[in-house]
Amino acid sequence: MIPVLGAVTILVVGAFLVYIVMNRSKGAGGRSNKDKILKEASKKLAQDPKNPEALSSVGDVYFKDEAWDQVFKTYSTLMELDQTGLNEFDIAYRYAFSSLKLGMTDDAYRGFLTAKNLNPNNFEVNYNLGTLEFQRKNYEKAVALLNQAKMLEPDHAPTLRTLGHAYFKMKKNKEAMTFIRKSIDLAPNDKESLFTLAECYFEANQTDQAARIYSHLRGDPVMGANACLSCGMINFNARLYDKAAADFELGLRHDNIKPEIKIELRYRLATTFLKINEIGKALNYLKEINSESPNYKDVASLIGRYQELNANKNLQIYLMAPSGDFVALCRKIVMSYYPRSNVKIVNISVNKNDWADILAEIDTSKWSDVIMFRFVRSQGSVGELIIRDFHSHLKEVKAGKGICITVGTYTEEAKRYTEARLIDLIDKDRLQAMLNTVDAKVAQASGVARKK
Repeated sequence: MIPVLGAVTILVVGAFLVYIVMNRSKGAGGRSNKDKILKEASKKLAQDPKNPEALSSVGDVYFKDEAWDQVFKTYSTLMELDQTGLNEFDIAYRYAFSSLKLGMTDDAYRGFLTAKNLNPNNFEVNYNLGTLEFQRKNYEKAVALLNQAKMLEPDHAPTLRTLGHAYFKMKKNKEAMTFIRKSIDLAPNDKESLFTLAECYFEANQTDQAARIYSHLRGDPVMGANACLSCGMINFNARLYDKAAADFELGLRHDNIKPEIKIELRYRLATTFLKINEIGKALNYLKEINSESPNYKDVASLIGRYQELNANKNLQIYLMAPSGDFVALCRKIVMSYYPRSNVKIVNISVNKNDWADILAEIDTSKWSDVIMFRFVRSQGSVGELIIRDFHSHLKEVKAGKGICITVGTYTEEAKRYTEARLIDLIDKDRLQAMLNTVDAKVAQASGVARKK
């Protein structure tokens, strides 16, 4: 057995050595041939620096060696010369291709256009020219060229990918989804295309499919922040505010976030916190944004509005709390509105989330009457129509007087309407004074009642 194994080993090693020697010989022969071509071309170029045949020979060597600087210089010269007898298509294509490799897209575009005129059905030309049109945002031209390339090579993933992205830019989501799905099948690790597929679903109102893809991409180091932003917006629009906040917070934990994505994540997180009455947290993010970009969206006005709210818990309840908490606060105001009086609340009615009407019997040492209070939650101007409605309601319940309270202001028409009617208008400033003292007044009234 040992002699046989030895013989086999010798044969294998011998074959391997022969393989190495043959390849070295081929390499040496190639180098020798290349040197010969360059030497002969150099002689011709020494006599005539613009000799087309010599330049073509040199360019061919450089192109095979991928020496793109030299390729570009050589074929730039050839593009300006009479190319009679030479392969005009190769000259234009190699000029374009080397330009592309060097990042000189304008030169590449010019070269590929020339090459397409010479050979309209070349795959590489149509693909590269289509990609350049896409980069120039000429999406219709890009689609036409890339469809030509697709006919020549139906399974070329980059062609399908760029074609899908071009259709997406043209807002043709159906076509975009078709080609992007095919490109993802061929290149599953293309996260940017996967994100664009989710964008297509979102634009087509197929938010469940979009959310699944966004959720999958949230942890991706490149697309993760964008995915978190989009996923958070879907949850926000569905009023799933806790999930939305979690998405935006995850997005902000990513590294190397684009500035425009980072600021939008912070803004969206702040507005989400406002929805769940986390005003302090929201203000922290709004102030960060304001220090970096004072004119960003409505950040300045949000800070002005909610900074005041953050300092006044009752004002928060009045504006933002659920209906039950809002009505409980309104009851406190009614109970304390007339000092040293007996108050009996007869009826409470709530109109959606716009206002609450409380009917109360008030008994003081000097007078007794039925008073109706209307608490308006809007921060805008209360107009005449709301006051007219209130006055009509007063007559229905036979109330002696009406008191309308708002956290906003009243229009001039509303004020004029109440001039000859028993309606008092309480605006934001007076309401805030009430909110600042209502708890103390209620506590004091309760103490007096207990002593009695």
